[in-house]
Amino acid sequence: MQRSAASAPSALRRNLVRGLLSLLAILAAFGGFLYAKSEHIVLGAEAYVYGYPLVIMDVTRERSNQNLGPENELHRVRQFPDSRFKNVVRPNVDTLYTTAFIDMAQGPWVFDMAPNSARYELMPFMDAWTNVFASPGTRTSGTAGGTFLLAGPGWNGAIPAGMQLLRSPTRMVWLIGRTQTNGASDFPVVHRLQDGLKLSRLDSAPTPLAEPTKPVRNHSANDLAPLASMKAMGTQAFFDRLSALMVDNPPAAADGPMVMKLARIGLVPGQTPQWGWLDRMGVGVGRWIADFKLSQELNKLSDAKRGWSTPPSILGQYGTHYNIRAGVAIIGLGANLPADATYPITRGDANGQSLNGKHRYKLHFKPGSLPPVNAFWSLTAYGDDDYLIDNPLQRFALGDRDPLVYNPDGSLDLWIQSSEPTGQPLSNWLPVKPDQTFSLNARLYWPKSSAVEATWRMPAVERLD
Repeated sequence: MQRSAASAPSALRRNLVRGLLSLLAILAAFGGFLYAKSEHIVLGAEAYVYGYPLVIMDVTRERSNQNLGPENELHRVRQFPDSRFKNVVRPNVDTLYTTAFIDMAQGPWVFDMAPNSARYELMPFMDAWTNVFASPGTRTSGTAGGTFLLAGPGWNGAIPAGMQLLRSPTRMVWLIGRTQTNGASDFPVVHRLQDGLKLSRLDSAPTPLAEPTKPVRNHSANDLAPLASMKAMGTQAFFDRLSALMVDNPPAAADGPMVMKLARIGLVPGQTPQWGWLDRMGVGVGRWIADFKLSQELNKLSDAKRGWSTPPSILGQYGTHYNIRAGVAIIGLGANLPADATYPITRGDANGQSLNGKHRYKLHFKPGSLPPVNAFWSLTAYGDDDYLIDNPLQRFALGDRDPLVYNPDGSLDLWIQSSEPTGQPLSNWLPVKPDQTFSLNARLYWPKSSAVEATWRMPAVERLD
């Protein structure tokens, strides 16, 4: 009995030693893996950030084809989205969209804009990497309309008289046009203006109008939104897709150094990466690191005191700022040039605390400090999933086109809370959900220079309880 009792601690020590040695072996093996595959990890992270916008554009194109209609046709959205709409994150309820994914290999194309002096309109064309390469509309073209020849990178034909050339650097193009809409009662006016937009091949008649009463399609839980599809996509599938897409949507000349780095891990346009399981694991670790770092950056507040994050001045024309381009693709795919619209965002109040529907908030604009715009402005609330928040009023935004009640001195108070504000005008209430975090997104259409240059800033969101 004594020998048995004495041997028990020894056995325990031996087991502990064996366990510790096993753990050290695992750590050593993992450390060896990190060292051996460090290039795949580092460049996998860079490749993921670099290629994310191109892949999500293609995923969005596929979803658009399934739910709005075929490529190379204008799809005129005839009503505002609601909380069930999951096509893109942070949809607006200020404008009605006229959109099209356009295949430049089947072009060139003619885009006609009828004269429009009734409403502000904006028709940005984005290449496959989410850069805005042309932005006809009220700001750039005035109210007289125009006819534009949309050509791909390889087209060298003659430009017909009376047309302005818009040159796309990629085969995939996304038009995501917006026409100012002053509430649901304004739909008939805006529908007429949308019908004045036409897309046709250079050698053919304009395509027929989309069904005038076509609603925004809402989607089932099994119909993944682009962001969810990106998260669900396997690492090998992501990079296979990126490699294939880079053939017809070539990297810009300025991307040359990045393209050379990606080739070092076998990521070459048009060639499926030939990775063993260790290589694939290394690239997967890189992707995880990139996702983590992007999430960290997106959750930072650029101004801790006021809580508002002002989008960068390179929005829509990113150059080699790949981190910013990927971040915008995640939280605001389809963003305009700052000259056309700017989008201050906040997830926190004046004290840096997260916005949550369990509290009541006020946004106070002092006299003369309303958002400075040439067109119009709005404030939209989004849930923690970055989609519109369902509420009994089906009110998702407030803005200068709404019947807001101003204070006697000309200042303006907007009330952001889950329940109707007591003793305050209902027209100034922006509903949110109780006990749910949310964010606020201001939109300034055709902003004045003070907004673009950030000499004017959004006021802090005041927490009331």
